[in-house]
Amino acid sequence: MASLRFLARPARYGTAAAAAAATAAAATAAAPAPAARCEDKDPPHPPRYPFWIKSIFHAHEIPSVRRGYEVYRQVCATCHSMKQLHFRHLVNAVLPEKRMKEIASGFDVVDGPNDEGEMFTRPGILVDAFPSPYPNEEAARYANGGALPPDLSVYTTAKHEGLDYIFALLLGYRDAPAGINCRDGLYYNPYYPGGLIAMPPPLHSDGLVDYEDGTPCTKSQMAKDVVNFMCWASEPAHDERKLMGLKALSACMLGTVISGVWYRSGWIGYKTRRIDFTKAVM
Repeated sequence: MASLRFLARPARYGTAAAAAAATAAAATAAAPAPAARCEDKDPPHPPRYPFWIKSIFHAHEIPSVRRGYEVYRQVCATCHSMKQLHFRHLVNAVLPEKRMKEIASGFDVVDGPNDEGEMFTRPGILVDAFPSPYPNEEAARYANGGALPPDLSVYTTAKHEGLDYIFALLLGYRDAPAGINCRDGLYYNPYYPGGLIAMPPPLHSDGLVDYEDGTPCTKSQMAKDVVNFMCWASEPAHDERKLMGLKALSACMLGTVISGVWYRSGWIGYKTRRIDFTKAVM
């Protein structure tokens, strides 16, 4: 009987352990799940999009840059400025000179003073900067509910992961999830720090721009094109700089090969020399 009682103990202890494990599992399942958090300092990172310019061997996609300028001119320029860019910068790099003169002349530029000491308005010329949509910062804030639209001249280089961030931001607008109070004048975008942004969806539908080359004007296409244009505006000399870097890298590699061959040819005689010592014959 003692041996039988000894054999029965493991079964009893095993049952108790199983009951404790089941109780712990039930308590874990009943516990409320941790609430999802949106950190202001660490918002969701945008995906890595395969932009053509990211490769070390690729240059700006000029047809896309040209379409992106049309998106900026017809959509983004109503709120955002590009003060560091002039019409002459686009001549023969994005559009022909004749076309840029036509676009520049469509803007009225305040110039002066004239001989009478008064300011006057004239048609724009190539040396003029892109006109700002607002005369000053206070007017921009008043028109946008207190938010200041940033200047887009160097925005892709000023933001971390600039290309991916702007592309994801333009297409990331959606309805606010449960638990987030989105007041009037704000829009939910998970890629913006804090999740709430004052800029309404700029690319709210397809067909906002008529592309001259016949490219379908979808929201994703417009976002890609305007991001490429902003990247070009931030680094107009990108292609020349990358080409110079490739030339310098090629020259360094060629110099390394020449130096290795010269070093080997100069020292091969000493490193492979055999010296035998023999006993002197008297």
